[in-house]
Amino acid sequence: MVVNARSLKRMKRRVTAEFPDFLGFPAPGSGQRIAGAPFRSNIKAFLARHAVFPPPSSLLPHLVTWQVLFRAGDSPESPENSSPPVVCVDVVEEDVARSRSVYCDQCRVVGWSGHPVCTKRYHFIIKADGNSIGGFVKPCPKCGDSIHLADPRCKTCQHVMTSDETEDWVYNQLEDTSHLLHGVVHANGYGHLLRVNGREGGSRVLSGTDIMDFWDRLCKYLGVRKISVMDVSKKYGMEYRLLHAITKGHPWYGNWGYEFGSGSFALTQDSYREAVETLSHLPLSFFICQGRKPRTHIQDLIFFYQSLSECELVNMRDLFQYVMSLVHDVQKSSLVSEDSFKKRRSCAQGVLCAWTTTDIKRVEAAMIRVLRAVTGSKWVSWRTLRGAVCKVGSPELLDYCLKELGGKQTPEGSIVHSRCNPNTGALEVESGNFSLLGNSGCAYPSSLNYPSREKILQDMRFLYENLLHPLTMMNFGPKGRRECAVSAASRLLDCKQFVKNYKPETTLPLENPSAIMIYCQVELPEYLSEEHTIRPPPELITLPLKATISDLKVEASKVFQEVYIMLKGFQAEELVDYRGVEDSTQVRLLFPSLLTVRIQGRCPLKNGLSRFRSERGVERWTVECGCGAHDDDGERMLACDGCGVWQHTRCAGILDSEAVPAKFLCIKCGGTSKMAFDNAGLNCKDESIMIGGGGGKSLAMLFDVR
Repeated sequence: MVVNARSLKRMKRRVTAEFPDFLGFPAPGSGQRIAGAPFRSNIKAFLARHAVFPPPSSLLPHLVTWQVLFRAGDSPESPENSSPPVVCVDVVEEDVARSRSVYCDQCRVVGWSGHPVCTKRYHFIIKADGNSIGGFVKPCPKCGDSIHLADPRCKTCQHVMTSDETEDWVYNQLEDTSHLLHGVVHANGYGHLLRVNGREGGSRVLSGTDIMDFWDRLCKYLGVRKISVMDVSKKYGMEYRLLHAITKGHPWYGNWGYEFGSGSFALTQDSYREAVETLSHLPLSFFICQGRKPRTHIQDLIFFYQSLSECELVNMRDLFQYVMSLVHDVQKSSLVSEDSFKKRRSCAQGVLCAWTTTDIKRVEAAMIRVLRAVTGSKWVSWRTLRGAVCKVGSPELLDYCLKELGGKQTPEGSIVHSRCNPNTGALEVESGNFSLLGNSGCAYPSSLNYPSREKILQDMRFLYENLLHPLTMMNFGPKGRRECAVSAASRLLDCKQFVKNYKPETTLPLENPSAIMIYCQVELPEYLSEEHTIRPPPELITLPLKATISDLKVEASKVFQEVYIMLKGFQAEELVDYRGVEDSTQVRLLFPSLLTVRIQGRCPLKNGLSRFRSERGVERWTVECGCGAHDDDGERMLACDGCGVWQHTRCAGILDSEAVPAKFLCIKCGGTSKMAFDNAGLNCKDESIMIGGGGGKSLAMLFDVR
C-alpha cells in the first residue's frame, strides 16, 4: 500500500506547535485558502502542501494513504513541556476502477445515481484509537501482533502477511463504523459524510461539534460542491433527527447548513417542514387537561418541569428545549447551581391567572394544613396532596397551586420543600423545619432536592416515548390531533437524507486578470436516450486569457477524461450554441468568465468502460410504489414476482421486523397488499444492508454521531 508518511527522523525534529490547529484550520485570512480551482485540483494542492509525496514502491497502488497531522488546540500554559494532543487525519485516495466497490450506494439514494463513476474517491478518516490507516505497521491477521511490512513475517506466530490480507485490512478500515470522522468525496466534488462520532461515540479529545466544524471548514477549503449525510444518529438512546427537529426546527447537521435533500416514501421538503411545525407546536394542554381523572406519570413530569422553568412551557418545543437545556447544564458542571433550575414565579412576572388572589391563598392554605397534619418530616406525593384537597378548587387551580407551593412559608415559619423522588420519580412536597428567619428572605432554601442528570435523561426518554415517537405515542384527545401528530412524527423519522450545497462558484473571483474560467457541460449524442443518457455535472475549466476555442476543446477533453472513468476516450468536437465558430477564435470574445458552455463530443466505449456509465450500476430496476416513490430511496424494498416492479415492504403491508415472503405479487398482478405464500425469511432480489429484522434492500446503517 502506498503510504504518504513523513520520515521518522523528520517527525522527531518537528514539534507539535508546527502542526496546523485542528480547531481552526484553515485559519481565516491566513493565506492558506485555496481559491479559483475545483475540488479535483484543490485536493492535490492540499496534499502537496500538508503531506509528503508517497514512496516509490507500493503493495497496493490503488489505495494511497496520506497522513495529515493537526494539533488539537493550543498548548496548555503549564507545565512547560506539555503539548496539545495530535489528531491524525488519514486521506485515502482510492482508484475506483480497481476498487472492490465501484458504485456508490450513497449517490444512488440521494439523487446522484445518474452521475458517471469517477476515477477517484478520497476518504477523510479520523480513527477512534488515534492511530493511522497508513504506516508500515499492520496487525497480524492470525494473532493480532504488529507486523512491519518491510518484514511481513509475524515474529509471534510466523505467519507471512500477504498483499491480499493487507488489502482486506485497509478495506475493513474504510467500512469501520467506529471512526470519529469518515467523509468521502468523489473527484467531481460531490461527496458524503458517512459518520461523525463525538465523545459519546468514543472520542477522548474532540466533541462532535469540533469534528463537524473541521469538516465544514475543510469542505469549503477544498471547494467541494455538495455533501450528503444520512442522519440515522442516536442521542441518549433516542432518534436524534426527531428530537432535534422538534427543539431546533432542523436536524443536528442543520447547524452547519445541511438541508432536506430527499425524503423516503416520496416525502417532500414542504411535507418535512409541515411535520416539524405540527409536532413542535402541539400544545401540552392536550396531555394535561384530563378533568378530574387520576393524575398520570406523564402529567406529573410535565407539571414538574413547568414548575422548574423560568419561562412558560406551552408546547412540545418548549418542553423538550427546556429538558435538553437541563441536561446540558448538568454536563457543564457536576455540581449544578440552584440557578440552573430556578423556579418560574408566574405571578411575580405578571402572568395573568384565571383565579383571584383569594382563591389561590385558600387552596394553598388547605394544602399546607394537610402537610402540617402529617406527623414528622414525611414527604407527600403531589397526587396524594391533590386528592386530599380536590374539593377546594378546580383541577386547573389545584395544579397551579401545586407548582407554586415549593418555598412557601407555613404559619410556624417552616418552609415547604419540593423534590423529585430519586427512586420512584414521583413529585413530592413536605413541610420541613427550615425557617426563613435570618436568611434574608430567601424563597428557595439550599436544601431543595433537584433531579440528577440520570433522572433528567430518564424523564426525557419517557417523555420522548410517550409524546414524540409515533409507535409509542400515548392516546390523547381530540382524536384527529393525535393522528396528525403520529403522522408528523413518522414523516420526520422517514426524512434521513440531508444535503449541503457549498456553492463553490460563489467564491470565485468575477474577474481574473490572468485567466478565464468556464463551466463546461458535456453532451454525448450517442447517449441521449432516457435509458442510456450520460450527463455529468459541469466542470470548471481555467484557461489563459488568450485561449482559443481549440484550446477549450482540448482542455475540456482532458478534464473529463481525468474525472470520469467511462470518459477516458472523450473528445470534444463543438460548442453546441456556437456552431460554425472557427477554432482559432479567442474564448473571451465569445462569452464572459464563469459562463456555462455546452460542449458536444464523442466517447467510444472500449474495454468494458460502459459499466462505469452511472453510480447506480449496470442493473436496471423499476420502482412504482403506492407512496409515490419512483426510485431507490434507501428503504427496504421487494420486487413483484410477476412484473418485477419494486415497492417498499412497508407500503406492501410488511413490517420492518418481519421477514420478506418467499413469493410476492403486487396488486396489479392479482396479489393483495401483503402476500406471503411461504414466509421462509428469504431476502429480496437485491443486496441487503440491514439493521436486523427481515431481508430486503436497504442502505440505512445505525451509528452514533455525537
